[in-house]
Amino acid sequence: MTKKIVLLGSGELGKEFVIAAQRIGQYIVACDSYPGAPAMQVADECEVFDMLNGDALERVIKKHQPDLIVPEIEAIRTERLYDFEKQGIQVVPSARAVNFTMNRKAIRDLAAKELGLKTAKYFYATSLDELKSAAPFVGFPCVVKPLMSSSGKGQSLVRSFQELDNAWEYGCNGSRGDIKELIIEEFIHFDSEITLLTVTQKNGPTLFCPPIGHVQKGGDYRESFQPALIDPAHLKEAQEMADKVTRALTGAGLWGVEFFLSHENGVYFSELSPRPHDTGMVTLAGTQNLNEFELHLRAVLGLPIPSIKQERAGVSAVILSPIASKEMPRYRGMEEVLKEEDTYLRIFGKPFTKVNRRMGVVLCYAPLGSDIDTLRNKAKDLASRVEVH
Repeated sequence: MTKKIVLLGSGELGKEFVIAAQRIGQYIVACDSYPGAPAMQVADECEVFDMLNGDALERVIKKHQPDLIVPEIEAIRTERLYDFEKQGIQVVPSARAVNFTMNRKAIRDLAAKELGLKTAKYFYATSLDELKSAAPFVGFPCVVKPLMSSSGKGQSLVRSFQELDNAWEYGCNGSRGDIKELIIEEFIHFDSEITLLTVTQKNGPTLFCPPIGHVQKGGDYRESFQPALIDPAHLKEAQEMADKVTRALTGAGLWGVEFFLSHENGVYFSELSPRPHDTGMVTLAGTQNLNEFELHLRAVLGLPIPSIKQERAGVSAVILSPIASKEMPRYRGMEEVLKEEDTYLRIFGKPFTKVNRRMGVVLCYAPLGSDIDTLRNKAKDLASRVEVH
């Protein structure tokens, strides 16, 4: 049952996936564009190369001859994955899914045009003139973001026509890969937003984790909490949408499907990731019987998942770096977190810092039925006490 897995992208999510895989005896080759990435620290082997270089990617795959390829980031020459899949290598969740979801254009068109899911109004722009032409049809405020990016990079909320020039430049600079095209979309006046972790299996039904509420700033996750209390009708609608889009993309694994919730207008499909989701780190607080990384691993290996049970309430709050430095970061205030009961601290082990880069997370938990707002405030307060320097 031991499989060789090539992990493409070795950030904090990849690190937790590797830990889950090592616990049941899998062999992991962690890849990223820089040495010492978090997942490399716990993997069996590592490779450092530009994953947008298709030839370099092919060399690594030929060298290691893996059973599975597990993408963890967007900046990958994803069209090469079709070739690997044809060679008999399992791509997680599938080459089709990775190609569609690594590009906002493909996944949005699939969701809105082919599957008929409710989304915000949107247009694409390959130039500043196209962006300005589309803006009146979308209206202000609106959201402008790259077709390929992560963690909110290049995303901006545009409140007037005069801000479009800056939004175009910021979006292009924040784009990952070689795609220079932006999406401009209607700003949805939502009451809340959730992540619905969705598990598709090789030989079993699609499963859903209890909904995770989250807060973003600049398009990047800052805190999450589970369970999120939402209208049962809205949850059913979100589950139906998640099931429809994951079936269309095919493959086995865990998906992070994001939705906007409006009391007046119901559920809007927002985005989808074909892998463990950053907001799902809250499951590391023991909120479920299996965390999102264990679920992903079981699904891709075809192992049984008897059920997903909510066992306690939990929250996460990120620790951000206020500085940019190539030196190994140090941390102050960790003892302030660790002396608290029902609390975990996870430092990701990133070897250098950027401004507002996620460097760790504080996780707090309590019995089901506890006041989530009190728990959220506790986690945010503790996260603020950890200083990156």
